[in-house]
Amino acid sequence: MPASIILSNLSLSTPEDRPLLSNIDLTFAAERTGLVGRNGVGKTTLLASICREHVPQAGRVLINGTIGLLRQNVQLRAGATVADLFGVREALKLLRRAERGDASAEDIAVIDWTLEARLASALARVGFDLAPDTELSCLSGGQTTRVRLAALVFAEPDFLLLDEPTNNLDQDGRKAVVDLLAGWRGGAVVVSHDRDLLETMDAIVELTSLGARRYGGNWSAYRTQKAVELAAVRHDLARAEKQLSEIDSKAQEAAERKARKDSGGRKKSAKADMPRILAGARRDRTEDSGGKTAQIAARRRSGAIDALDTARRRLEILQPLSVKLPSTNLPAGREVVWLDRVSAGYSPERAILRDLSLAIVGPERVAIVGPNGSGKTTLLKLIAGEMCPLAGNVRVRPDFALFDQKVSLLDPAISILDNFRRLNPKAGTNECHAALARFMFRADAALQIVGTLSGGQLLRAGLSCVFGGTTPPSLLILDEPTNHLDIESIEAVEAGLTAYDGALLVVSHDEAFLKAVGIARRVELTASSAL
Repeated sequence: MPASIILSNLSLSTPEDRPLLSNIDLTFAAERTGLVGRNGVGKTTLLASICREHVPQAGRVLINGTIGLLRQNVQLRAGATVADLFGVREALKLLRRAERGDASAEDIAVIDWTLEARLASALARVGFDLAPDTELSCLSGGQTTRVRLAALVFAEPDFLLLDEPTNNLDQDGRKAVVDLLAGWRGGAVVVSHDRDLLETMDAIVELTSLGARRYGGNWSAYRTQKAVELAAVRHDLARAEKQLSEIDSKAQEAAERKARKDSGGRKKSAKADMPRILAGARRDRTEDSGGKTAQIAARRRSGAIDALDTARRRLEILQPLSVKLPSTNLPAGREVVWLDRVSAGYSPERAILRDLSLAIVGPERVAIVGPNGSGKTTLLKLIAGEMCPLAGNVRVRPDFALFDQKVSLLDPAISILDNFRRLNPKAGTNECHAALARFMFRADAALQIVGTLSGGQLLRAGLSCVFGGTTPPSLLILDEPTNHLDIESIEAVEAGLTAYDGALLVVSHDEAFLKAVGIARRVELTASSAL
């Protein structure tokens, strides 16, 4: 029987019992499927349910085959090695004893003589040539992710479940993931916002509050189908609004006619020219007829309201997030960032950056690029004043905002709304709520404590507090801004940054993002910078 994952009438919730997904029916086969949806919709929870790490509220998960899961974040024990990640430490020790001639006959009978070759092959598939005893602490986060992926491939599961596999990976790492999946012959379910990776998928499954829907083809095919759906929903919404308006108008006309008729009947009865029993019968018939008419009108109006609500819910899901920024009025010749022969690091003997000069003038858009470990984040910390240079000089305009990967500009102990007020003290109550609503933090959602937010929600909250103010900073410094955003939010931020007239300094491996925001210059750091 072919390998498959079948989700039948599945309903999921958070650990706090907040409903996520309801009545999901999906089948995953031996193909590459991209799993997309807005932050918090339940993508990671769905993967956990498939792996039996999360208990569904209802429904069944049927699996025919074996599964390997790549989580977003894992805690590795101190001293762990590549061999530990592959689960072959003891097998390698046995192999080494045999090579020294210290193994018993029983040991030799169970030794896997192909182990080292298979380890090397798995690491090569993600672009690495590492010794099994290499400690993981010597690797960057992106390099560790690639080794974890190699360990999954080494186990040869029927399905790979990958949760944001290209987060924090440099261009070489991203290419290694794409190449690995291109040659993968089993099934793969990939949660990702990496549009280049999603272009290589065989199908896209979108999760929304309305459920799950499968689209054949890659990311571009999915977007084309979604555009058609959005146009249809807008048409349905306009029709539902028109229908409700017509029903309300006709109901008003009917009420006015009845009022005039009732008034005429009362006047006629008052003249005493109609027998009392006849007047009563006429009144009863009128009331009965009016009641039935009112019931019919109420049913029609209720149906029209339901249609309108359905269209609005669908539009809310399909409609992209909108981000509009006020002007910074930054002059073209104004110096924004100036570094002169700067060296930086944690000690002169371990300088990460050496003799670096950089100038940004006016509303320039500059990207800092380079492989993992080349010092990109260190450079941003230096510019933001979070590190002092070991040598050289740094000047930066005071009105800047740094979005690091932890969004440290927000206070995690207070709400999104209170953070907005803290960062925008002149904003009124209505202005605060309107600005947050543009970033999908409406009503009670704005009262969420920042420390409880998911990664994507956290960055969106930070963006809302800075971009939602009346005067955005002249310089925005962004460190991997797309890592935890869903694709709709990424595209909304791209649209907002395209209209932004200040200076932009970005560290990102997301080429689609860099192209969309109009990066005009790149400063490339190399791995040798850290030597």
